[in-house]
Amino acid sequence: MNAHLITVGDELLIGQTVNTNAAYIGEKLKENNIDLDKVSVIGDNEDKMMACFKEAYDSSDLVIVTGGLGPTHDDVTQKCVVKFFNTKLEMNEQVLSDITERFKKRGMDVSPTNRDQALVPKIAKVIRNSRGTAPGLWIEKKGKIFTCIPGVPYEMKEMIDSYIIPNLREKIGKVEYYSVTTNLLTTGIPESILYEQLGNLDELLEGGRLAFLPSQYGVKLRLTLQGSTEEEAKDKLIQVEQKIRGKAGRYIYGRNYDSQEQVIGRLLDDRGLTIAVAESCTGGLISSRITNVAGSSKYFERGFITYSNGSKVEHLSIDEDMVHKYGAVSLEVARLMADGVRKVSGTDLGLGVTSSNGFENRL
Repeated sequence: MNAHLITVGDELLIGQTVNTNAAYIGEKLKENNIDLDKVSVIGDNEDKMMACFKEAYDSSDLVIVTGGLGPTHDDVTQKCVVKFFNTKLEMNEQVLSDITERFKKRGMDVSPTNRDQALVPKIAKVIRNSRGTAPGLWIEKKGKIFTCIPGVPYEMKEMIDSYIIPNLREKIGKVEYYSVTTNLLTTGIPESILYEQLGNLDELLEGGRLAFLPSQYGVKLRLTLQGSTEEEAKDKLIQVEQKIRGKAGRYIYGRNYDSQEQVIGRLLDDRGLTIAVAESCTGGLISSRITNVAGSSKYFERGFITYSNGSKVEHLSIDEDMVHKYGAVSLEVARLMADGVRKVSGTDLGLGVTSSNGFENRL
């Protein structure tokens, strides 16, 4: 089965919104052996959308459209679906009930605009939206599947995971091979050095594929293995992953959707440790990332933004002569900041960060 993904929205074209939906859907299709041949990004323009629908439908077994299903005037996806399939809208009582119940829980009345979201193309099966008001659409015609889902990421993910992928698996049935993918997340090592450390990739991967994906947080290793059964593919993946960890395990902090702050939080929580942070030029960014994790109050005690030399002396009890001697941007001052914030806060660990002009010292 081959697929064409259409993401809708002017905000995507002008770069106002990053197209994370395409990345998520592409990964899910790949996991299920569906070839994503093309991703199109189109604005909220009816003529261009109709032309894109025709191109996608003519060349693909599966068309997924995300975005443009909202209640405002610039949401034209459903209007184009009605025109493309020469159908008409009808009131869906199930969708209307879902919308009414959602507004009732918020103590609000359903507006005529929101009520109109229960009008769906007669040709389509409805994908219920448990996290919003716009329903998804599933259309099967001439052996092809055409589906539309909201562009709001958490609504999109819910429909992809709970409805679209399970239904596609049922349609596909038995496949010739199974493909499994995982992402190993590394930090503290440049891409080129990591590549050299892994050695001969042909021997390492045993027929698998490995992509190096660098970012500001580190290098992501996307590992893909295939097998005649899903179990065989997973076994191969485990074996190759273990070999990679044997060569670069000290730099691997997580996998797939882990973030550094989540992993650090789990380590602190598991060990019953607490931490306080003193930051200079990062301006509270590190504390913000740590506390963005649910449950961080178990291990995060407090954070200081000690930008000036005076604040380092006043709040962290650092000897002013030491700051003048070594300079605010130095390993020595970073150590003093870490030790100072630990003593002031009474925590097990202290983190001190001081930086300037791209140079950074931490302890």
